[in-house]
Amino acid sequence: MTVDTEQMRNWIGQTAYGSDGDKIGKISDIYLDEETGKPEWLAVSTGMFGSRLSFVPVSGASAQGDDVRLQFSKEQVKGAPNAEPDGALSQSEEAQLYAHYGMGYSESRSDSGLPEGGTGYTGTERTETREHSTGGHDNAMTRSEEELRVGKVTEQAGRVRLRKWVETDRVTETVPVTKETVSVEREPITGGNIGDAMSGPEITESEFEVTVNEERAVAETEVVPKERIRLDKERVTEQQQISADLRKEHVEVDDDSGITRR
Repeated sequence: MTVDTEQMRNWIGQTAYGSDGDKIGKISDIYLDEETGKPEWLAVSTGMFGSRLSFVPVSGASAQGDDVRLQFSKEQVKGAPNAEPDGALSQSEEAQLYAHYGMGYSESRSDSGLPEGGTGYTGTERTETREHSTGGHDNAMTRSEEELRVGKVTEQAGRVRLRKWVETDRVTETVPVTKETVSVEREPITGGNIGDAMSGPEITESEFEVTVNEERAVAETEVVPKERIRLDKERVTEQQQISADLRKEHVEVDDDSGITRR
């Protein structure tokens, strides 16, 4: 389906998708063929926070609802040669872009406003002019400058682990123990014990045994829980500075007529 210039102006601000269905970025400008006035290039904001401008041929692009589908993949668009977003594409910039997208380049005019395949360039150098969102050729120049857009990304800073291992300590304690001992006591025969002494046979062999006991210290272990240990996370906010080099365009009037009001 052919899209005319007026319809294509509505593409400014819409999201561009590659032929592989991947989102590429926002369409920020449309560049026109200076000779035919027809759209030839789409300027698409790519990269983090839209910090890079990539140029894509209008050829094969089509509207799909509120989006625009290109005939080139996201990888091919992001890998396109860099061109300054200064409102015009020079001959060398345009030739490099067409070579990147595998399209023939010459200065011959075609009905679509796109260069026909050819062998080279003849004549004066031509440029591609920018189509502003407010209209086409209006004798005006857009002055742009870069603004710093700061964002945040979350990335892994490290890992914290709880690890448990076993150590063996030798513990010594003193325990009082008791033991029995045997002593020999001799007592003379008296009137008080003569009866016990004479109660047995007069002469015989005999023996008497006494059991001796003692305490011995013993040890055993018991597992006793002492404490619970866990890892807790908390968010700490600190200030971090980030810097970037921002470019801005300046416009000056070179008037050799002396009649321009400023």
